[in-house]
Amino acid sequence: MRLSLTPRAAPVALLGLPLVVLWPTWWMLLVLAVLWALVVLADALLATDPRRIRVRRAAPTQVRLGGTVTGRLLLTNPTSRSASLEVRDAWNPTAGLSSQRSALHLPSTERRAITQVFTPTRRGEHRSRALLIASRGPLGLARRTARAEAPGRLLALHPFGSRRHLPSRVQRLREIEGLAAIHQRGQGTEFDSLRDFVDGDDVRSIDWRATARRRSVVVRTWRPERDRHVLIVVDTSRTSAGRLGEATRLDAAFDAALLLTALAGQAGDRVDLVCVDRIPHVSVLGSTRTKVLHDMVTATAGVEPALVETDWELAASTITDRTRRGSLVVLITPVEASVVHSGLLPVAARLARDHPLLVASVADPALEELAAGRGDLEEVYRAAAAEQARSERSGVSHALERVGAHVVDAPPDRAPQALADAYLALKAAGRL
Repeated sequence: MRLSLTPRAAPVALLGLPLVVLWPTWWMLLVLAVLWALVVLADALLATDPRRIRVRRAAPTQVRLGGTVTGRLLLTNPTSRSASLEVRDAWNPTAGLSSQRSALHLPSTERRAITQVFTPTRRGEHRSRALLIASRGPLGLARRTARAEAPGRLLALHPFGSRRHLPSRVQRLREIEGLAAIHQRGQGTEFDSLRDFVDGDDVRSIDWRATARRRSVVVRTWRPERDRHVLIVVDTSRTSAGRLGEATRLDAAFDAALLLTALAGQAGDRVDLVCVDRIPHVSVLGSTRTKVLHDMVTATAGVEPALVETDWELAASTITDRTRRGSLVVLITPVEASVVHSGLLPVAARLARDHPLLVASVADPALEELAAGRGDLEEVYRAAAAEQARSERSGVSHALERVGAHVVDAPPDRAPQALADAYLALKAAGRL
Protein backbone atom coordinates (compact mmCIF):
# COMPACT_ATOMS: atom_id res chain seq x y z
CA MET A 1 0.00 0.00 0.00
CA ARG A 2 1.20 3.51 -0.75
CA LEU A 3 0.19 7.00 0.36
CA SER A 4 -0.24 9.88 -2.10
CA LEU A 5 -1.64 13.40 -2.18
CA THR A 6 -4.71 14.51 -4.09
CA PRO A 7 -4.85 17.73 -6.13
CA ARG A 8 -6.85 19.30 -3.28
CA ALA A 9 -3.83 19.20 -0.94
CA ALA A 10 -2.00 22.04 -2.76
CA PRO A 11 -4.76 24.70 -2.33
CA VAL A 12 -5.04 23.77 1.35
CA ALA A 13 -1.31 24.42 1.78
CA LEU A 14 -1.79 27.90 0.29
CA LEU A 15 -4.30 28.84 2.98
CA GLY A 16 -1.40 29.68 5.29
CA LEU A 17 0.19 32.08 2.79
CA PRO A 18 -1.35 35.26 4.39
CA LEU A 19 0.26 34.36 7.73
CA VAL A 20 3.65 33.97 6.05
CA VAL A 21 3.19 37.40 4.44
CA LEU A 22 2.26 39.03 7.78
CA TRP A 23 4.98 37.24 9.76
CA PRO A 24 7.71 36.37 7.26
CA THR A 25 9.82 34.22 9.55
CA TRP A 26 11.23 30.77 9.11
CA TRP A 27 9.52 29.41 12.24
CA MET A 28 6.10 30.54 10.95
CA LEU A 29 6.78 28.68 7.70
CA LEU A 30 7.89 25.64 9.68
CA VAL A 31 4.79 25.69 11.89
CA LEU A 32 2.48 25.92 8.90
CA ALA A 33 4.30 23.10 7.11
CA VAL A 34 4.09 20.84 10.15
CA LEU A 35 0.41 21.70 10.63
CA TRP A 36 -0.33 20.97 6.98
CA ALA A 37 1.54 17.64 7.19
CA LEU A 38 -0.38 16.61 10.29
CA VAL A 39 -3.72 17.43 8.65
CA VAL A 40 -2.81 15.43 5.54
CA LEU A 41 -1.58 12.48 7.62
CA ALA A 42 -4.72 12.49 9.75
CA ASP A 43 -6.87 12.57 6.63
CA ALA A 44 -4.96 9.60 5.22
CA LEU A 45 -5.30 7.61 8.49
CA LEU A 46 -9.05 8.27 8.57
CA ALA A 47 -9.44 6.85 5.04
CA THR A 48 -10.80 3.31 4.83
CA ASP A 49 -8.04 0.76 4.37
CA PRO A 50 -8.33 -0.22 0.65
CA ARG A 51 -6.85 -3.65 1.39
CA ARG A 52 -10.05 -4.52 3.26
CA ILE A 53 -12.29 -3.80 0.29
CA ARG A 54 -13.41 -7.11 -1.23
CA VAL A 55 -13.53 -7.25 -5.03
CA ARG A 56 -15.16 -9.82 -7.25
CA ARG A 57 -15.19 -9.73 -11.02
CA ALA A 58 -18.31 -10.80 -12.91
CA ALA A 59 -17.21 -10.54 -16.52
CA PRO A 60 -17.65 -12.57 -19.72
CA THR A 61 -14.68 -14.61 -20.87
CA GLN A 62 -15.28 -14.50 -24.64
CA VAL A 63 -16.56 -12.14 -27.31
CA ARG A 64 -16.35 -12.10 -31.09
CA LEU A 65 -14.09 -9.41 -32.47
CA GLY A 66 -16.25 -6.40 -33.33
CA GLY A 67 -18.86 -7.32 -30.72
CA THR A 68 -19.55 -5.68 -27.35
CA VAL A 69 -19.92 -7.35 -23.96
CA THR A 70 -20.68 -6.01 -20.51
CA GLY A 71 -19.10 -7.03 -17.22
CA ARG A 72 -19.13 -5.82 -13.62
CA LEU A 73 -16.73 -5.21 -10.76
CA LEU A 74 -18.45 -5.95 -7.44
CA LEU A 75 -16.92 -4.08 -4.48
CA THR A 76 -17.93 -4.84 -0.89
CA ASN A 77 -17.03 -2.69 2.15
CA PRO A 78 -16.96 -4.87 5.28
CA THR A 79 -15.63 -2.07 7.54
CA SER A 80 -17.54 0.28 9.86
CA ARG A 81 -16.53 3.37 7.81
CA SER A 82 -17.87 4.63 4.52
CA ALA A 83 -15.31 4.67 1.76
CA SER A 84 -14.70 7.16 -1.05
CA LEU A 85 -12.97 5.07 -3.68
CA GLU A 86 -11.18 5.57 -6.96
CA VAL A 87 -10.81 2.36 -8.98
CA ARG A 88 -8.45 1.84 -11.90
CA ASP A 89 -8.75 -1.37 -13.92
CA ALA A 90 -5.69 -1.39 -16.20
CA TRP A 91 -6.66 -3.45 -19.27
CA ASN A 92 -4.57 -3.27 -22.41
CA PRO A 93 -5.95 -0.63 -24.83
CA THR A 94 -7.05 -3.14 -27.49
CA ALA A 95 -9.48 -4.70 -25.01
CA GLY A 96 -11.68 -1.68 -25.74
CA LEU A 97 -12.75 -0.97 -22.14
CA SER A 98 -14.98 2.12 -22.22
CA SER A 99 -13.42 3.61 -19.07
CA GLN A 100 -10.54 2.32 -16.96
CA ARG A 101 -11.15 4.75 -14.08
CA SER A 102 -14.21 4.94 -11.84
CA ALA A 103 -15.12 6.79 -8.65
CA LEU A 104 -17.78 5.70 -6.18
CA HIS A 105 -18.97 6.11 -2.60
CA LEU A 106 -19.25 2.78 -0.79
CA PRO A 107 -21.18 2.88 2.50
CA SER A 108 -20.26 0.60 5.37
CA THR A 109 -21.22 -3.10 4.97
CA GLU A 110 -22.69 -2.49 1.52
CA ARG A 111 -21.81 -3.55 -2.00
CA ARG A 112 -21.70 -1.55 -5.23
CA ALA A 113 -21.15 -2.55 -8.84
CA ILE A 114 -19.08 -0.85 -11.54
CA THR A 115 -20.36 -1.61 -15.02
CA GLN A 116 -17.69 -2.23 -17.66
CA VAL A 117 -18.25 -2.27 -21.43
CA PHE A 118 -15.71 -4.03 -23.66
CA THR A 119 -15.40 -3.66 -27.45
CA PRO A 120 -12.11 -5.38 -28.42
CA THR A 121 -10.23 -4.10 -31.44
CA ARG A 122 -7.76 -6.99 -31.75
CA ARG A 123 -8.22 -10.75 -31.90
CA GLY A 124 -6.62 -12.69 -29.08
CA GLU A 125 -6.32 -12.72 -25.32
CA HIS A 126 -6.75 -9.52 -23.30
CA ARG A 127 -5.89 -9.24 -19.62
CA SER A 128 -6.18 -6.74 -16.80
CA ARG A 129 -2.61 -5.90 -15.83
CA ALA A 130 -3.59 -4.44 -12.44
CA LEU A 131 -6.63 -3.46 -10.41
CA LEU A 132 -5.83 -0.53 -8.11
CA ILE A 133 -8.15 0.78 -5.40
CA ALA A 134 -7.49 4.22 -3.89
CA SER A 135 -9.36 5.29 -0.74
CA ARG A 136 -9.63 9.04 -0.06
CA GLY A 137 -9.79 10.57 3.39
CA PRO A 138 -12.78 12.61 4.65
CA LEU A 139 -11.14 15.90 3.61
CA GLY A 140 -10.01 14.52 0.25
CA LEU A 141 -6.38 15.60 0.82
CA ALA A 142 -4.71 12.18 0.68
CA ARG A 143 -5.38 8.71 -0.62
CA ARG A 144 -4.23 5.25 0.30
CA THR A 145 -3.76 2.93 -2.69
CA ALA A 146 -3.59 -0.86 -2.74
CA ARG A 147 -3.63 -3.54 -5.40
CA ALA A 148 -6.61 -5.88 -5.45
CA GLU A 149 -6.42 -9.50 -6.54
CA ALA A 150 -9.14 -9.86 -9.16
CA PRO A 151 -7.55 -11.11 -12.40
CA GLY A 152 -9.43 -10.34 -15.58
CA ARG A 153 -9.23 -12.21 -18.88
CA LEU A 154 -11.20 -11.70 -22.08
CA LEU A 155 -10.70 -13.74 -25.26
CA ALA A 156 -11.59 -11.92 -28.49
CA LEU A 157 -12.55 -14.62 -30.98
CA HIS A 158 -12.21 -14.49 -34.74
CA PRO A 159 -15.30 -12.73 -36.17
CA PHE A 160 -15.71 -15.41 -38.89
CA GLY A 161 -17.00 -12.92 -41.42
CA SER A 162 -17.05 -15.53 -44.18
CA ARG A 163 -19.89 -17.37 -42.41
CA ARG A 164 -22.33 -15.49 -44.65
CA HIS A 165 -21.05 -17.51 -47.62
CA LEU A 166 -21.78 -20.86 -45.98
CA PRO A 167 -25.45 -21.29 -47.04
CA SER A 168 -24.69 -20.94 -50.76
CA ARG A 169 -21.81 -23.43 -50.52
CA VAL A 170 -23.93 -25.90 -48.54
CA GLN A 171 -26.59 -25.65 -51.25
CA ARG A 172 -23.96 -26.41 -53.88
CA LEU A 173 -22.77 -29.34 -51.76
CA ARG A 174 -26.30 -30.75 -51.63
CA GLU A 175 -26.57 -30.41 -55.40
CA ILE A 176 -23.32 -32.34 -55.81
CA GLU A 177 -24.51 -35.05 -53.45
CA GLY A 178 -27.85 -35.21 -55.25
CA LEU A 179 -26.36 -35.49 -58.70
CA ALA A 180 -24.08 -37.86 -57.39
CA ALA A 181 -25.88 -40.52 -57.63
CA ILE A 182 -22.70 -41.10 -59.65
CA HIS A 183 -23.60 -43.60 -62.28
CA GLN A 184 -20.49 -45.70 -62.02
CA ARG A 185 -18.33 -46.97 -59.26
CA GLY A 186 -15.35 -44.71 -58.81
CA GLN A 187 -12.61 -43.82 -56.39
CA GLY A 188 -13.89 -42.28 -53.18
CA THR A 189 -17.57 -43.33 -53.56
CA GLU A 190 -19.94 -45.44 -51.51
CA PHE A 191 -23.25 -47.18 -52.22
CA ASP A 192 -26.31 -44.95 -52.18
CA SER A 193 -29.41 -46.63 -53.68
CA LEU A 194 -30.89 -48.67 -56.51
CA ARG A 195 -32.81 -47.35 -59.53
CA ASP A 196 -33.95 -48.46 -62.96
CA PHE A 197 -31.45 -48.55 -65.79
CA VAL A 198 -31.57 -45.66 -68.28
CA ASP A 199 -29.66 -45.07 -71.48
CA GLY A 200 -26.15 -43.89 -70.77
CA ASP A 201 -25.66 -45.85 -67.54
CA ASP A 202 -22.49 -47.89 -67.27
CA VAL A 203 -23.28 -51.58 -67.56
CA ARG A 204 -20.75 -52.24 -64.80
CA SER A 205 -23.15 -50.59 -62.35
CA ILE A 206 -25.93 -53.14 -63.00
CA ASP A 207 -26.99 -55.06 -59.87
CA TRP A 208 -27.74 -58.50 -61.32
CA ARG A 209 -29.36 -59.90 -58.17
CA ALA A 210 -31.79 -57.00 -57.88
CA THR A 211 -32.41 -57.25 -61.64
CA ALA A 212 -33.32 -60.92 -61.27
CA ARG A 213 -35.74 -60.17 -58.42
CA ARG A 214 -37.49 -57.30 -60.22
CA ARG A 215 -37.26 -58.72 -63.72
CA SER A 216 -36.12 -55.26 -64.90
CA VAL A 217 -32.62 -53.93 -65.24
CA VAL A 218 -31.54 -52.18 -62.01
CA VAL A 219 -28.34 -50.22 -61.40
CA ARG A 220 -26.55 -49.20 -58.25
CA THR A 221 -25.95 -45.53 -57.61
CA TRP A 222 -22.97 -44.23 -55.69
CA ARG A 223 -22.24 -41.05 -53.86
CA PRO A 224 -19.10 -39.42 -52.50
CA GLU A 225 -17.89 -40.97 -49.28
CA ARG A 226 -18.54 -39.25 -45.99
CA ASP A 227 -16.30 -39.26 -42.95
CA ARG A 228 -13.25 -38.34 -45.01
CA HIS A 229 -10.34 -36.65 -43.26
CA VAL A 230 -9.35 -33.04 -43.96
CA LEU A 231 -6.17 -31.62 -42.41
CA ILE A 232 -5.76 -27.83 -42.56
CA VAL A 233 -2.20 -26.59 -42.05
CA VAL A 234 -1.87 -22.84 -41.43
CA ASP A 235 1.50 -21.14 -41.93
CA THR A 236 2.07 -18.80 -38.95
CA SER A 237 5.56 -17.64 -39.94
CA ARG A 238 6.68 -14.05 -40.64
CA THR A 239 4.84 -13.94 -43.99
CA SER A 240 1.53 -14.27 -42.14
CA ALA A 241 2.19 -11.01 -40.28
CA GLY A 242 1.77 -8.83 -43.39
CA ARG A 243 -1.23 -6.52 -43.23
CA LEU A 244 -3.76 -6.79 -46.04
CA GLY A 245 -6.05 -3.84 -45.49
CA GLU A 246 -7.21 -3.65 -41.87
CA ALA A 247 -6.27 -7.22 -40.91
CA THR A 248 -3.25 -9.48 -41.17
CA ARG A 249 -2.78 -12.28 -43.67
CA LEU A 250 -3.10 -14.72 -40.76
CA ASP A 251 -6.58 -13.40 -39.92
CA ALA A 252 -7.65 -13.95 -43.53
CA ALA A 253 -6.14 -17.44 -43.44
CA PHE A 254 -8.14 -18.35 -40.34
CA ASP A 255 -11.30 -16.95 -41.94
CA ALA A 256 -10.79 -19.28 -44.91
CA ALA A 257 -10.00 -22.22 -42.61
CA LEU A 258 -13.19 -21.67 -40.61
CA LEU A 259 -15.42 -21.56 -43.69
CA LEU A 260 -13.85 -24.76 -45.01
CA THR A 261 -14.30 -26.40 -41.60
CA ALA A 262 -17.98 -25.50 -41.47
CA LEU A 263 -18.55 -26.72 -45.02
CA ALA A 264 -16.65 -29.99 -44.50
CA GLY A 265 -18.69 -30.61 -41.36
CA GLN A 266 -21.87 -30.29 -43.43
CA ALA A 267 -20.39 -32.83 -45.86
CA GLY A 268 -19.78 -35.29 -43.03
CA ASP A 269 -15.99 -35.01 -43.16
CA ARG A 270 -13.66 -34.83 -40.16
CA VAL A 271 -11.47 -31.74 -39.93
CA ASP A 272 -8.23 -31.20 -38.00
CA LEU A 273 -6.10 -28.06 -37.90
CA VAL A 274 -2.40 -27.51 -37.22
CA CYS A 275 -0.48 -24.20 -37.08
CA VAL A 276 3.20 -24.45 -38.02
CA ASP A 277 6.33 -22.34 -38.41
CA ARG A 278 9.50 -23.58 -36.70
CA ILE A 279 7.52 -25.70 -34.27
CA PRO A 280 3.93 -26.99 -34.36
CA HIS A 281 1.79 -24.55 -32.42
CA VAL A 282 -1.92 -24.77 -31.82
CA SER A 283 -3.63 -27.91 -33.05
CA VAL A 284 -7.26 -28.99 -33.07
CA LEU A 285 -7.31 -32.76 -33.39
CA GLY A 286 -10.04 -35.31 -32.93
CA SER A 287 -12.97 -32.95 -32.39
CA THR A 288 -16.42 -34.14 -33.35
CA ARG A 289 -18.18 -32.59 -36.33
CA THR A 290 -20.55 -30.73 -34.00
CA LYS A 291 -17.75 -29.24 -31.88
CA VAL A 292 -14.86 -28.75 -34.29
CA LEU A 293 -15.87 -25.26 -35.43
CA HIS A 294 -16.21 -24.02 -31.84
CA ASP A 295 -12.92 -25.67 -30.85
CA MET A 296 -11.14 -24.14 -33.82
CA VAL A 297 -12.44 -20.61 -33.18
CA THR A 298 -11.40 -20.82 -29.53
CA ALA A 299 -8.00 -22.42 -30.15
CA THR A 300 -6.93 -19.98 -32.89
CA ALA A 301 -8.08 -16.83 -31.08
CA GLY A 302 -4.71 -16.27 -29.40
CA VAL A 303 -2.45 -17.37 -32.27
CA GLU A 304 -0.12 -14.62 -33.50
CA PRO A 305 2.46 -14.62 -36.33
CA ALA A 306 5.99 -15.69 -35.40
CA LEU A 307 8.85 -13.72 -36.97
CA VAL A 308 10.64 -16.82 -38.25
CA GLU A 309 10.69 -18.88 -41.42
CA THR A 310 8.57 -22.03 -41.68
CA ASP A 311 10.35 -25.38 -41.41
CA TRP A 312 8.52 -27.24 -44.17
CA GLU A 313 10.28 -30.52 -43.44
CA LEU A 314 8.91 -30.35 -39.91
CA ALA A 315 5.50 -29.49 -41.35
CA ALA A 316 5.70 -32.51 -43.67
CA SER A 317 6.51 -34.88 -40.79
CA THR A 318 3.63 -33.41 -38.78
CA ILE A 319 1.25 -33.98 -41.69
CA THR A 320 2.47 -37.55 -42.12
CA ASP A 321 1.92 -38.25 -38.43
CA ARG A 322 -1.59 -36.77 -38.43
CA THR A 323 -3.04 -38.22 -41.64
CA ARG A 324 -3.45 -41.42 -43.55
CA ARG A 325 -3.11 -41.90 -47.28
CA GLY A 326 -5.87 -40.21 -49.26
CA SER A 327 -6.72 -37.51 -46.70
CA LEU A 328 -7.20 -34.01 -48.07
CA VAL A 329 -4.32 -31.75 -47.02
CA VAL A 330 -4.87 -27.99 -47.21
CA LEU A 331 -1.80 -25.77 -46.86
CA ILE A 332 -2.69 -22.12 -46.23
CA THR A 333 0.50 -20.22 -47.00
CA PRO A 334 1.52 -17.33 -49.28
CA VAL A 335 2.33 -18.38 -52.84
CA GLU A 336 5.59 -16.44 -52.99
CA ALA A 337 9.07 -17.22 -54.25
CA SER A 338 10.55 -16.82 -50.76
CA VAL A 339 8.21 -19.50 -49.40
CA VAL A 340 8.98 -21.94 -52.22
CA HIS A 341 12.72 -21.35 -51.83
CA SER A 342 12.40 -22.19 -48.13
CA GLY A 343 11.48 -25.76 -49.08
CA LEU A 344 7.76 -25.82 -49.86
CA LEU A 345 8.04 -27.18 -53.42
CA PRO A 346 9.70 -30.55 -52.68
CA VAL A 347 7.45 -31.03 -49.66
CA ALA A 348 4.37 -30.31 -51.79
CA ALA A 349 5.58 -32.83 -54.38
CA ARG A 350 5.87 -35.57 -51.73
CA LEU A 351 2.51 -34.76 -50.20
CA ALA A 352 0.73 -34.68 -53.56
CA ARG A 353 1.81 -38.28 -54.25
CA ASP A 354 -0.17 -39.55 -51.25
CA HIS A 355 -2.93 -36.96 -50.76
CA PRO A 356 -5.20 -34.60 -52.64
CA LEU A 357 -3.34 -31.33 -51.93
CA LEU A 358 -4.77 -27.82 -51.88
CA VAL A 359 -2.42 -24.85 -51.49
CA ALA A 360 -4.42 -21.75 -50.55
CA SER A 361 -2.86 -18.29 -50.61
CA VAL A 362 -4.22 -14.90 -49.58
CA ALA A 363 -3.08 -12.35 -52.15
CA ASP A 364 -2.36 -8.70 -51.42
CA PRO A 365 -5.14 -6.59 -53.04
CA ALA A 366 -2.74 -3.63 -53.17
CA LEU A 367 -0.89 -5.34 -56.05
CA GLU A 368 -3.94 -5.00 -58.30
CA GLU A 369 -4.32 -1.34 -57.41
CA LEU A 370 -0.65 -0.60 -58.02
CA ALA A 371 -0.64 -2.54 -61.31
CA ALA A 372 -3.45 -0.34 -62.63
CA GLY A 373 -1.60 2.94 -61.94
CA ARG A 374 -0.56 4.99 -65.00
CA GLY A 375 -0.94 8.57 -63.78
CA ASP A 376 2.71 9.64 -63.70
CA LEU A 377 6.22 8.20 -63.95
CA GLU A 378 6.30 7.11 -60.33
CA GLU A 379 3.00 5.24 -60.67
CA VAL A 380 4.28 3.55 -63.84
CA TYR A 381 7.35 2.26 -61.98
CA ARG A 382 5.13 1.02 -59.16
CA ALA A 383 2.86 -0.68 -61.68
CA ALA A 384 5.87 -2.40 -63.25
CA ALA A 385 7.02 -3.67 -59.84
CA ALA A 386 3.50 -4.90 -59.05
CA GLU A 387 3.30 -6.72 -62.39
CA GLN A 388 6.65 -8.36 -61.71
CA ALA A 389 5.43 -9.54 -58.30
CA ARG A 390 2.24 -10.91 -59.85
CA SER A 391 4.26 -12.68 -62.52
CA GLU A 392 6.44 -14.30 -59.84
CA ARG A 393 3.35 -15.47 -57.94
CA SER A 394 1.95 -16.93 -61.14
CA GLY A 395 5.21 -18.79 -61.76
CA VAL A 396 5.18 -20.20 -58.24
CA SER A 397 1.56 -21.32 -58.69
CA HIS A 398 2.41 -23.13 -61.92
CA ALA A 399 5.38 -24.82 -60.25
CA LEU A 400 3.13 -26.12 -57.46
CA GLU A 401 0.52 -27.28 -59.95
CA ARG A 402 3.16 -29.19 -61.91
CA VAL A 403 3.99 -31.28 -58.83
CA GLY A 404 0.31 -32.14 -58.30
CA ALA A 405 -1.07 -29.43 -56.02
CA HIS A 406 -4.27 -27.48 -56.63
CA VAL A 407 -3.53 -23.79 -56.05
CA VAL A 408 -6.05 -21.19 -54.87
CA ASP A 409 -4.80 -17.59 -54.83
CA ALA A 410 -7.30 -14.84 -54.05
CA PRO A 411 -7.49 -11.54 -52.12
CA PRO A 412 -8.81 -11.56 -48.53
CA ASP A 413 -12.42 -10.81 -49.44
CA ARG A 414 -12.57 -13.76 -51.87
CA ALA A 415 -10.08 -16.26 -50.41
CA PRO A 416 -12.55 -18.14 -48.13
CA GLN A 417 -15.06 -18.62 -50.96
CA ALA A 418 -12.31 -19.68 -53.39
CA LEU A 419 -11.02 -22.32 -50.97
CA ALA A 420 -14.53 -23.62 -50.32
CA ASP A 421 -15.19 -23.81 -54.08
CA ALA A 422 -11.97 -25.77 -54.62
CA TYR A 423 -13.09 -28.25 -51.94
CA LEU A 424 -16.47 -28.61 -53.66
CA ALA A 425 -14.73 -29.13 -57.01
CA LEU A 426 -12.81 -32.06 -55.53
CA LYS A 427 -16.09 -33.45 -54.19
CA ALA A 428 -17.76 -33.12 -57.57
CA ALA A 429 -14.83 -34.84 -59.28
CA GLY A 430 -15.01 -37.79 -56.88
CA ARG A 431 -11.59 -37.03 -55.38
CA LEU A 432 -13.09 -36.90 -51.89
